[in-house]
Amino acid sequence: MRVRRIFAVAAAALIAVSTLAGCTSPQPDPESDVTIGTAERFSSYNTMTPTGAASGNGNVTAMTLSNFTSYDANLDVVEDTSFGTVEKISDEPLVVRYTISDDATWSDGTPVDAADLLLDWAANSRALDSEGVDVQEYRSALDDDPAAALPDGTVFFDSGARPDMGLGLARDVPQLGDDGRSMTVTYSQPITGWKIALPPPLPAHVVAKKALGEDDAESAKEAVVQAITSGDDKALSSIASFWNTGFSLKNVDDPSAVMLSSGPYMVDDIDPDSGITLTANPEYRGDHSPAIRRVQLDYHESPSQAVDALAAGDVDVISPQATPEVTEALSSVEGASVLTGFVASFEHIDLQFDGSSSAVFDDPRVREAFLKTIPRQKIVDELVTPIAGADAQVRNSFVFTPGMAGYDNADDAASAFADVDIEGAKRLLDQAKTESPEVCILYAANNPRRVTEFSLIAESAKKAGFAVTDCGTQNWRELLGVPGKYDAALFAWESTSTSIADSASRYVTDGRNNLNGYASSAIDDAYRQLATLEDAEKKTELLTRVDETLWSDFYGMPLYQFPSITAFNPDAVTGVDPIVLAPTLYWNVWKWHAP
Repeated sequence: MRVRRIFAVAAAALIAVSTLAGCTSPQPDPESDVTIGTAERFSSYNTMTPTGAASGNGNVTAMTLSNFTSYDANLDVVEDTSFGTVEKISDEPLVVRYTISDDATWSDGTPVDAADLLLDWAANSRALDSEGVDVQEYRSALDDDPAAALPDGTVFFDSGARPDMGLGLARDVPQLGDDGRSMTVTYSQPITGWKIALPPPLPAHVVAKKALGEDDAESAKEAVVQAITSGDDKALSSIASFWNTGFSLKNVDDPSAVMLSSGPYMVDDIDPDSGITLTANPEYRGDHSPAIRRVQLDYHESPSQAVDALAAGDVDVISPQATPEVTEALSSVEGASVLTGFVASFEHIDLQFDGSSSAVFDDPRVREAFLKTIPRQKIVDELVTPIAGADAQVRNSFVFTPGMAGYDNADDAASAFADVDIEGAKRLLDQAKTESPEVCILYAANNPRRVTEFSLIAESAKKAGFAVTDCGTQNWRELLGVPGKYDAALFAWESTSTSIADSASRYVTDGRNNLNGYASSAIDDAYRQLATLEDAEKKTELLTRVDETLWSDFYGMPLYQFPSITAFNPDAVTGVDPIVLAPTLYWNVWKWHAP
């Protein structure tokens, strides 16, 4: 085993390209392939919805969907001019023009154009949404029927966008260029992340074909543009319904016709039980032409199964949950290259403020009491220290990564929970006149690390009088945010961006990743200001305020920074070099080679 420590979190960077391709791109060796073992299952091609925002989905779309910008190994934003350009036209007001390259094409041969950008704006600004939509009622309906449609004439894009930050500040319908390949967006206020505000577009012609019954790509694109520019609520309601649910694997009969690619790879085959196959996209003309023709993702139920598959030569690359057992097992895999470090994800426990199974945490004294029982240091000692050694530490901040300016401020806010305080928890329960409060904890039952976390928390909380019930399941992700299913959840937040919006989506009212019904005007106000701030010191002050508010509201608790481990067979693949931001391992698969 060859071990190399890499990608320790680039804390400073976490605050907050080439020439045009020609008509053809280099083609990969037709016999080349690589197999990646993963526990992260693919479930949706739309990563901008609450249910689609999962790492297993982002891993796939990182290889299939092009965008104007991405992060490099140094966490610098780099432009992909072979897909298009992003240009600031003016500062006051902030005006940004997106222009698609002439070479950008969907995998069915349809050009990527302004219709795709316009749909991207509509969905991720929510500027055309109807007023008064009951979001929880709609999401509850989706829990019963994954393809549930919106009521006739109701427009709601379930992207979690807010009108006071990010793309939500671009309320006016953008102007489309006469060439049909550009879109100009005007913001009501300046924002700091204008260059990365627009996510990778999804195929507008697919949406219109499915939602509006259009027959061909050209008329479908025209229908999308017409619906958005004219404010046709009936058509927009159908478009939004499909955008919300139509890319979910549960609702797709033919993935190759719906999950189109604008990037180096395209979806070739999906088996929900065993894995997903990607192949080089023959229509791709960009700068990220892949060297390997076929990428196979094989699902593994456990980290040990992934290690066994690597040792047997059944897979070439794995990035399993980093546990002491995995670290030890990989040491005996002959010839494997092993990369270890930390990534920009952190383990945490969230308490349900709205829609919990028992309403146990409605009383803040009960929330505080439960948090006082969580043995954070013991969790780190058992699960992280054997992997990371002296670098292992409890994480005290919801928004700052250890080492960032401002992180030390979180120590004060978290000081009340530095140690387990069973007696303090008992006193709080007495004050709340609550006996044996039941807490159902949701977690991944097939994840050894989370099984251990649950056991340690349940054992400690029992001493204070809590009755902790096991709500662990392999299908935990499908239950996140579903009302009435649990009281607390153990999982990890992974960062996909260095922008303020990355954490805002978790904590602002009705944010895309706000899965526990938390609402705070102080938090909303802080992120509203952060969206337009350039001053680093003031940003730190506001984020410190966010931390303090989350701790004082007994929101939940950060546990530790995610240790990471990646192993691969260097005789089968080269170029494997994960970065700290999601999609970590998958950010540069197009650069990999099969020797």
